[in-house]
Amino acid sequence: MVELKSRDEIARMRVAGEFVGGILAELRQRAQVGVNLLDLEAIVRERIRQRGAQSCYWDYSPSFGRGPFRNTVCLSVNDAVLHGLPFDYVLRDGDVLSMDLAIGVDGWVADSAVTVIVGRAAAADVQLVRATEEALEAAIAVALPGNRIGDISAAIAEVAHGYGYPVNTEFGGHGIGRTMHEDPHVANVGRAGRGYKLRPGLAIAIEPWFARTTDQIFTDPDGWTIRSADGSRTAHSEHTVAITAEGPEVLTRVG
Repeated sequence: MVELKSRDEIARMRVAGEFVGGILAELRQRAQVGVNLLDLEAIVRERIRQRGAQSCYWDYSPSFGRGPFRNTVCLSVNDAVLHGLPFDYVLRDGDVLSMDLAIGVDGWVADSAVTVIVGRAAAADVQLVRATEEALEAAIAVALPGNRIGDISAAIAEVAHGYGYPVNTEFGGHGIGRTMHEDPHVANVGRAGRGYKLRPGLAIAIEPWFARTTDQIFTDPDGWTIRSADGSRTAHSEHTVAITAEGPEVLTRVG
């Protein structure tokens, strides 16, 4: 069931969004050659503790994961793109790192993801990251009252296909509010003019993610980390967006 939020509830989600966006901005700066993924995880844990917030990932046990997720941020490197389980790995020159973060503040949740290139960046990796960012902005631009979920999905797919990237249909965006995952599902490929009609008060997480040469994925032996089936590199961008009468409001954008 789709739950529309009041203006006051959107304002409370905005607080969570600013917090999530601020942590990701810090992680962007911290993700350097020689930094261990576990150090980034430790930073997020400390920020959550300081704020008295709640991680949406800690003890998360969906059907696609193996047991409870016992970390506070998803960190996915190179061919890994989603649900990356932080582990003892030191970032190397040229690594592509996707960081996905969902946190609750005073009962309301925001979810966002960014992809950064550590050290020297290969042109192909820069293009891949840019494609997800452009797809996200294109999707936000059509997140207008009266449009439909299919318009968002079609906008994402159009950008991906324009770059020549295939699009996976198994994982995409979602409604968000009191919990991390709510209705409706927001696929990264779809038909314009189809699906749930966008209304003021709807809050959704829009999250295009692409692998360079495949739309097929597999789950790592750790039971969580999702990788491209052919080992090609991946990227992921995400914002929490509220539909308002005045247009889309990005709740997790910083600056």
